[in-house]
Amino acid sequence: MSKMTGGEALAKSLTLNKVEVIFGLPGVQLYHALDGLSKEKQIKFITTRHEQATTYMADGYSRASGKIGVAMVVPGPGLQNASAGIGTAYSASSPILVISGQIERESIGMDQGKLHEVNDQMDTIAPVTKWRKRITDPQEIPSAVNEAFNQLQTGRPRPVEIEIPPETLADVSSIDLLEPEINSPISITEEEINQLASELMKSKNPLLWVGGGAISSGANEELLELVEFLQCPVILTNQGKGAFPENHELCLGSLHRNEPYMDKMKEHDLSLAIGTRMGIAATTDINHKLYQIDIDDKEIGINHPSAIPMVGDAKVSLKNLLIALKSKTSPREPNVKLKELLKFRKKALTVIEPQASLTNALRDAMPEESVFVSGMTQIGYYSRTGYPVNLPRTHITSSYYGNLGYAYPTALGAKVGRPDLPVLAVSGDGGFLFNSQEMATAKQFNINATVVVFNDNAYGNVMRDQKLSFDGRVYGSELQNPDFKKLAEAYGINYYRADSPEQLNEYTKESFGINEPSFIEVPVGPMPKPWK
Repeated sequence: MSKMTGGEALAKSLTLNKVEVIFGLPGVQLYHALDGLSKEKQIKFITTRHEQATTYMADGYSRASGKIGVAMVVPGPGLQNASAGIGTAYSASSPILVISGQIERESIGMDQGKLHEVNDQMDTIAPVTKWRKRITDPQEIPSAVNEAFNQLQTGRPRPVEIEIPPETLADVSSIDLLEPEINSPISITEEEINQLASELMKSKNPLLWVGGGAISSGANEELLELVEFLQCPVILTNQGKGAFPENHELCLGSLHRNEPYMDKMKEHDLSLAIGTRMGIAATTDINHKLYQIDIDDKEIGINHPSAIPMVGDAKVSLKNLLIALKSKTSPREPNVKLKELLKFRKKALTVIEPQASLTNALRDAMPEESVFVSGMTQIGYYSRTGYPVNLPRTHITSSYYGNLGYAYPTALGAKVGRPDLPVLAVSGDGGFLFNSQEMATAKQFNINATVVVFNDNAYGNVMRDQKLSFDGRVYGSELQNPDFKKLAEAYGINYYRADSPEQLNEYTKESFGINEPSFIEVPVGPMPKPWK
């Protein structure tokens, strides 16, 4: 037991839990936390220019590196600003720890109009967090931090939040620091493994549906082995891209709900869903047995109530399933009929221009090991099916949150998490301007990610839909943008203008080689819908 401030206890507890980076914004309620962090040389503090970016960066860091991302903000408007990134991490099952300040202890809940006061602050973020804790005694800090990491590392990975009043951070007390807990993932039961193994052996034409849960658990090797053992095709969700290599002959890739292959579901006699709520197939009539493996029992059956539930970690469960299969049968021979189905899928892929040419230019420029952050823009939408991914943690989306503005700060966090890899974000002009100020963060901290901004001087998707739905009328979707060249140069960011897919390919490759933050502007006009 040692004498220390609450802020020092917080910093030391984060160090014990192997935190390396915090994305944050300083403020009056956090002074003693920041002072504690200044004494922990293991932890780097990256100051953002807006609280929204703190959680986006923590999310990108987590999803690219597989580590836990940490964000720190002041209470009230700070936490509210950060909620967009918290919600994105929640939708993507990304483990981030949000550390928030609070107002003075005696004023909490009094509604006195204190600086940054929000009554029932934790309630405001309850829908987008897995667990929350207010700490008022500095002696509670080590156990609360350990419980936060326990929540992040067990069950479904989703954001958690702790909040600490300024006096709790300032108070000096005798505090016992605690070693982190060690947790082991759980498998589906032995009975379920044997049942599933028997059903797979009987199946003539099984199908696998794979989502982000397979990536979170690190199940890519087990998944590859299972698919090749069964000789069955794989459908990936957008969140699942990278869990299984899309260049594999048995991969169907990521599908849209209305793609022709969905009509082929009746040719399969069993489906196994791994780490996905089956949203992509919500409107698909699956007329055969569906087994669903998920760490979160609440997700099973949401879209297909007939799904047979199996609660467990994907990696451990598939490892045990493989052991059972190998003890009962031999690997299957390649299926000729299946190869014809796969050929049908590849022929049925929708090619839409100019999205296809621009996406292909980026895919060609991106090394196999690189991180692609798919923004809410026409190229981002098209990339869900048109940008093949072969490695886990190399493709990041905003999942079902679908929010503008996330792509660039998320890419900066990803680059901090994987400084050894090229990192690129695609964004529209409208979305980029949500967080364009983070170019200052990129420059200050030498975060050498590349952003490609497709500039049509509009919220282009909205404008196209308005024109198609309302006799050509447009309302609220036109934009007046800055001179992006001057804007990038004002921040000291390397600038390119690409007027063709060929130039986009060239400049993307060049940006990866100069070791500087880069901005590529691509002027575009109206684009057709990126899906049918």
